[in-house]
This record gives sequence, structure tokens and C-alpha cells, in this order.
Amino acid sequence: MTELTRLAAGRVEQALTGRRADGGKCLVPYVTAGLTEDWLQLVQGAIDGGADAVEIGLPFSDPMLDGPIIQAASTQALQRGVTVRGLIEELAGFASTVPLIAMTYSNIVRRHGYSEFCRRLAAAGVSGLIVPDTPLDEIDQLLVAATEAGLELILLVAPSTAEHRVQRIAGLSRGFVYAVSNMGVTGLRDSVSSSVAGTVGLVRAATTIPVLVGFGISTPEQAVEAARASDGVIVASALMRMVLDDGAGPSELRDRVAAFRAALDQSA
Repeated sequence: MTELTRLAAGRVEQALTGRRADGGKCLVPYVTAGLTEDWLQLVQGAIDGGADAVEIGLPFSDPMLDGPIIQAASTQALQRGVTVRGLIEELAGFASTVPLIAMTYSNIVRRHGYSEFCRRLAAAGVSGLIVPDTPLDEIDQLLVAATEAGLELILLVAPSTAEHRVQRIAGLSRGFVYAVSNMGVTGLRDSVSSSVAGTVGLVRAATTIPVLVGFGISTPEQAVEAARASDGVIVASALMRMVLDDGAGPSELRDRVAAFRAALDQSA
């Protein structure tokens, strides 16, 4: 596997470590690109609600790690006729005040070409990249392409990840390490898995970059619980359900993100 010298902190890592240095907990909401015509206003709503960064899901027809809510969001976006290339072009015209992190699947990256895809994202103002279905043992080409483009490639650790692989992932990941709260796909959960503390502890023993918990963070109370063991949380399905089922717009999304922000701030 390619070993890269630890580079200076990029925009994602700077934002999250800054929040941590101030004694706070990080909040990264998720928005599916192209979900609605005004999807960039949904992103702005998340920013206005207090996001430290925003994860932008590029829709894919077979999102294997996503549960029914994010799958439905991707399907709705694709049915609107959006394309990844077009969505990246839309992002290029969006002046974000916080780092943006693209999340997609390896099939899309390979189809566009590793270097070209990463270059286009960076040119559009994206700072980070998550490609969760790229195996660790096959990550070299993507890692090099992302690094050369100036993107922070964020890697995932699951409760089942062996300790020696956690150490490798922690050494290669940039921006933050994404700690998956439970086995399975994304989606709403009734509680935070008891495995979170152990997973985060293994990562923290191997790196000083932030560790954020995602998958199933459904309420502000769950966010606070997950953040006790970590540096913060990623919130996805709970927000996209509001848009899909309740017709929530930018202001409603802003208010919900603000509720997560307030809960995390009060607990810090």
C-alpha cells in the first residue's frame, strides 16, 4: 500500500480541529446532491444551522452502504435527471463558508477517472472525499489522485475492523476518521450502539486527527451520546427523511441542524 508523508492539515481537518480546540463537538450534516431543485439552498440551510462541514452525497443507482432513506434520496435525484458532472458544475458556483465533503461510490470515480474526478471536485471548491466501498487494499490509486488534487480522503472504520487495519486507516485518512457506529447500512436508529466507544478508542490510539461517528445518529440526544466518546457526529438519514417525507425546505433543515448544534454545544 502506498505510504504518503503526513501533509499539512487541509480545510476539513482545520475546521474540525478548530472546533475541538475550542472545547466543542463537531457537526457534519449530509445533503443528497440534486435531491430537490433548490438542493444547494438545503446545503446553505445546514451551514446556517451551525455545520462545521457539510457532506454532499453524489447520487448513485446502487448505494450499497446506504439504507432506505438515502437510497430513496438518490433515486429521487436521479429521477430528476441529474448527473454527477452537472452536480459538480453546480457546486462550482456555490460559495460555501465551511468545507464541503463529497461522498460517492467507487464505480462513479472509476468511470470518470481517478485523477480527473478528484481534479473536478477540487476545482469546484470541494475539500474532502469519501468513497466507502473502495477496499483498503485497493486504495492506492484513489489516495494518490485525491492527494495530488488537494482533496482530503476520509476513510472509514467499522466495529469489525481489525486493530492492525484501524492503525493503517488512521495513518492514511485525512480530514477526520469516519467511525461507523454499527454494522449494516445507514438509517435511523433507536439508540447509539455500545460499540462506538471501543471503535473510537482504537482510532484515537493511532492518530490525533478528529474522529467522528456516523450511521444512525437520529436525534440531538443520540448525537450528544455519540460525541461523548468522539469528536463529533455526521447526521444524514434523519435530515434527508425530513425532506423526503415532510417536504422540509432550507429553513426547516436549518432549524433541525441548529437543534443538533445546540445540543452538542450544551453538552461540551
